[in-house]
Amino acid sequence: MSSPDAGHPPSTVADTDRRTMVLESAMATFARFGYRKTSMEEVARAAHISRPGLYFLFSSKETLFRAAVKQALDRDITAVEQVLADSGRPLSERLLEAFDQWAGRYIGPLTRDVATVIGDNPDILGEIIQTAPRRFEELITDAIAVESGREAALPVARTMISASIGLKHQAASREFYLERLAIAISLLVR
Repeated sequence: MSSPDAGHPPSTVADTDRRTMVLESAMATFARFGYRKTSMEEVARAAHISRPGLYFLFSSKETLFRAAVKQALDRDITAVEQVLADSGRPLSERLLEAFDQWAGRYIGPLTRDVATVIGDNPDILGEIIQTAPRRFEELITDAIAVESGREAALPVARTMISASIGLKHQAASREFYLERLAIAISLLVR
């Protein structure tokens, strides 16, 4: 039995695809208008489904928001895991791409607001707001540890993450962010 705020679980592949599309539309709508100003009607319109259809999938705006953020963070973590697992590429390239998957995609006019919406509503999100960044830090640390040892890896990983956060606030474009982060990575990983 699902929890009361879990929405309705998908029963077929088509339902799963529809749910994924609705969550992507919801995240874009929340990013555009903010959590408080986004209505279920606006999300339904963006997802090209009826409002009752949206309520069938998600029992409330809070449930929808939580699911949309979870899907985005899960997708990002999976992408980071895949990038870092490609040991045939140099570590600096894998780290840069991992940070791009985690943070780079959230730089730009509309997507910049996604991080703000998430940051402004941590109580709604529960523990995922801490577990996903912690998992990202573990992945970066593990990748660095392979080449520089465990003891040196954690401070380097944390410094890279801090540099990434600072650059996100300065960056007007994804390209600027990646260019500057590549410099930081080259200084920290040799």
